[in-house]
Amino acid sequence: MEQVAAAYDVVAITPHTLTWESEHVVDHEVADPYEFDQLLAAGEAIAARHPIAGVLTWNEPLLVHTARLAEHLGLRTNPASVMENCRDKHATRRLLAAHRVPSARSGRVADLLQATILAEDIGYPIVLKPAGQAGSVGVIRVDNSEDLAGAWDFAATGAGLAGGQNTDVLVEEYLDGPEISVECVTQHGHTHAVAVTRKKLGFEPYFEETGHTVDAADALLAEVAPIAAAAIRALGIDSGIQHVEMRLTTSGPRIIEVNGRIGGDLIGHIVRLATGLDLPRIAADLACGTTPDLERTRLRAAGVTLLYPETSGTLTRRAIDEEFADRTPWLDLVQWIGHVGDQIVLPPEGDVDVARAGLYVVTGYDAAKVEERLSQAAQHVTLAVQPAAGATGAAA
Repeated sequence: MEQVAAAYDVVAITPHTLTWESEHVVDHEVADPYEFDQLLAAGEAIAARHPIAGVLTWNEPLLVHTARLAEHLGLRTNPASVMENCRDKHATRRLLAAHRVPSARSGRVADLLQATILAEDIGYPIVLKPAGQAGSVGVIRVDNSEDLAGAWDFAATGAGLAGGQNTDVLVEEYLDGPEISVECVTQHGHTHAVAVTRKKLGFEPYFEETGHTVDAADALLAEVAPIAAAAIRALGIDSGIQHVEMRLTTSGPRIIEVNGRIGGDLIGHIVRLATGLDLPRIAADLACGTTPDLERTRLRAAGVTLLYPETSGTLTRRAIDEEFADRTPWLDLVQWIGHVGDQIVLPPEGDVDVARAGLYVVTGYDAAKVEERLSQAAQHVTLAVQPAAGATGAAA
């Protein structure tokens, strides 16, 4: 928000009274953005007081509502139906297949019996995932038929949680290989891939993201950019920022999903540290119909580590050695998510909202140096947890 406010007057719709946002906005309305009638009324109220040039969100579950609000106000936007196809992973798979974009074999199932039949047809290992959730909620790899029933319960429960676009569950082919994302900028149907993010995953058989690195000189970008652009075209996206996730399989890069927003976990921040490109500002430019500046001003690397304790329980201490932090110029940021006294709940019981205690960001001249510095910084971080009775969560 600070980066957008440096270029535009910002008005906000938030579910609560403003706190840290206050210094960055000129006006706001309090409304529940997940209730479209409230969002619409708040948008109309703000539009009556200010000329609105564009509407955007960073929040995955609000992409469709945000597009509908922009349509109602007569502003530039991808159609809400396009955002619905991004949010619905079943619709995404159908469109990717129709346009011959490399993806995963997938099918929607209504119950455990259908899941069993489709899993046998696809072949183990398979992945069960909610079609309408985000943040890897309810996503699990299943290696054999004996584990399918328990995995089905996990995925179906995740599909029914708040924030989902629907309650459908998919059975999908498991894609082997490292996971990446391609950070893209699209305007008037033309996509420019600006960075590739290398991901770290933990807590198998779940898909918890535990870290990311971006290297402005990563040669992989040239290989995966056309595939990301093809996926974006297949979904009918005409404008905005896209976070396109894929796996580097033995048969080549294949799409996991297309997100119509900036990547989470401070990916936008590390892209800026590595390349100089300001994704929030670019997103605002696109929403307002302005051609963004896509010229790189840096040729560096940056990475973020998400901090998880070794077990679930009450967070009793979280700290970084102050002397180390003060004398380390490449330690860009340390941010605490959990407070002492908070309950930390690791997967599978917990998700990203309750499993992480904090994060830190480092910079370097290339990816290898960033990895070295991420490991070095980890030696100076302390997390202590009083285990909960019967805790089953385990560290990555």
